Amino acid sequence: MPGTSAGPIFEVDRTTRDGYVPAMIETRNITKVFEDKKRGQVVAVDKISFKVISGEIFGLLGLNGAGKTTTLRVLATLMKPNSGEAFLCGIDVVKEPERAKSKLGFLTGSTGLYGRLRAREMIEYFGKLHGLESKQATERTGQLMGMLGLTEFAEVRCDKLSTGNKQKLSIARTMIHDPEVLILDEPTIGLDVIASRTVVQFINAEKGRGKAIIFSTHVMHEAEKLCDRIGIIHKGSLIAVGSPVELKEQACADDMDDAFVKLVGYDVAQR
Repeated sequence: MPGTSAGPIFEVDRTTRDGYVPAMIETRNITKVFEDKKRGQVVAVDKISFKVISGEIFGLLGLNGAGKTTTLRVLATLMKPNSGEAFLCGIDVVKEPERAKSKLGFLTGSTGLYGRLRAREMIEYFGKLHGLESKQATERTGQLMGMLGLTEFAEVRCDKLSTGNKQKLSIARTMIHDPEVLILDEPTIGLDVIASRTVVQFINAEKGRGKAIIFSTHVMHEAEKLCDRIGIIHKGSLIAVGSPVELKEQACADDMDDAFVKLVGYDVAQR
């Protein structure tokens, strides 16, 4: 098991005329340990703490296996931590998972679509699952399809859509209930330049509406352009948090690719 000392807490220094801005997403020393037959106890996430406020995009970067997905799954109520706490809009995700999920839009690579449903039907269906009335679901579906450039594909079956349109449809499904918190795990993966730009513009628009957003990606220039702050996870620990400019200064690097490599201590000669 990991040690008992707390990990670093990365605060948001943000106030308004009314005072302190509360966190919309918060983790407090969350730790997740898996049992492996060969390796024994494997610490996937080790005492991770950070906060994200309304109107902020927080990038989460790390190598494969660093602990990003486990952290996101804990926040999304899909996995319970061994210790520590996590909150969405002040709601404990372990003690009140259903209430927490009502505040969340969670996009992952496994966010599935039903191939036989038309694009419009798909979004409306999930709107009703989230408790929207038929009229609300229809209006919200039309709004999202317009924002994501899907209107002309409204009556196309999901299994006939291009990769880019499938991903945009998955985002619309994630957003149908207008959640206050978004967790987007590689939302632009596999997309061409135009589709990626549409998705990035949509994410920025949601930030402007006051959403608290976690944006996980392997595309460093995308993170640099989009994120207010970036957290870097390495071997289960959150090793650095700051704005793109701050992280580049910390690493004495000119771009985020080089900064990331230096901060995680990657050595090409070791490969």
